[in-house]
Amino acid sequence: MSEAPRKSKISASRRLALKTKLLKIAAGMLEKEKEEKRLEKETTLGERVPPLQLSGLSLQDIQTLCKELHHKIDVADEERYDIEAKVIKNDKEIENLSAKIFELKGKMKRPALKRVKISADAMLGALLGAKVKESVDFKANLKTVKKEDEKKEEVTDWRKNVEAMSGMEGRKKLFNAGQ
Repeated sequence: MSEAPRKSKISASRRLALKTKLLKIAAGMLEKEKEEKRLEKETTLGERVPPLQLSGLSLQDIQTLCKELHHKIDVADEERYDIEAKVIKNDKEIENLSAKIFELKGKMKRPALKRVKISADAMLGALLGAKVKESVDFKANLKTVKKEDEKKEEVTDWRKNVEAMSGMEGRKKLFNAGQ
């Protein structure tokens, strides 16, 4: 039996109507969230920075007010810089830790193996169980290789060798031997 693709229980027009309703609701929620953020920003600024009253101030008072405002701006910039540095440091740390996690997931660490001394009989007993009761001599089953004795050159009197190599004939023999 081959299964035919199932038809959806909702008609296309109904699905489209639901999508449009969801989009309208989402747009309304987005607008509401933007308005809340704007109001929160205004209230926070109203609390932290009181409104300026410049009317009736002398030039000296305005200059001191400007200096105070510049000082507050510098403090805010220092805080922003410190927070930015902490965020960058934390991001690097998160990146390093995630790389370590990736490495640990990818590779299995092999445990250190211990050297165990065991005889051949005990090894066969462990591998084959109680089936083999006789001992096996592995060295007896190994092939033996006979080494051929290399022909040793006869040692002759070195003076004869020097005399044979002297002159052009000796050099010719050396040249031919090298080829």
